[in-house]
Amino acid sequence: MADDILTIEEVAKYLRVSERTVYDWAQKGEIPAGKIGTVWRFKKNEIEKWVDDRLSNSSKSLPENTAVRVQNILSPDRIVFIEHSSRRDALVELSEVLGTAPQIKNLNELTVEILKREELMSTAIGRGIAIPHVRLSSVTDLVMAVGICRHDILDFQSIDDLPVRLLFMVAAAYNQHAYYLQTLSFFSSKLKNAGLREGLINAPTAQDAYNLLAES
Repeated sequence: MADDILTIEEVAKYLRVSERTVYDWAQKGEIPAGKIGTVWRFKKNEIEKWVDDRLSNSSKSLPENTAVRVQNILSPDRIVFIEHSSRRDALVELSEVLGTAPQIKNLNELTVEILKREELMSTAIGRGIAIPHVRLSSVTDLVMAVGICRHDILDFQSIDDLPVRLLFMVAAAYNQHAYYLQTLSFFSSKLKNAGLREGLINAPTAQDAYNLLAES
């Protein structure tokens, strides 16, 4: 639910920072938070908006040489058509596809952490899109996989209640924070294009879907 209340520990896990960092942000008013007695609590919907705002602003402050290039992080063999209709099954399948990339050194950790993050807070961003993402020390460089869902996935708890049809899974090295944020922002912005979304959903082959993403 949008009104779910999160603890410092849960927010820290979601943001991949220390609990102390979240506490300091709350104390300084840098993150939306409220106190119940002496304990900090956070509204899920406010944290989601705070993250979205940071993602949308991140690309403005990053140097041009960190520009996201689809060709550098995606290949046609990591675009798959998913027949599952449940969130968990779709995420597991796509993590196994992403795990074939040489940058992924621990497939089991990738799958476990993707599912953990999704349980904590949905990565569905609206418009039928979800961007599951993690940073892991076992990943050597940022890489992604794309899942085009043949059926509506209804249990993603999207912010606009629309079923998910497009999955963009991103895994990055733990020290790639800026590039990681810029990649999430890049695809969030790119996929606002309804024509691109429709083209991907109706793409006859993985190569066709790749060409759409690489050229648009």
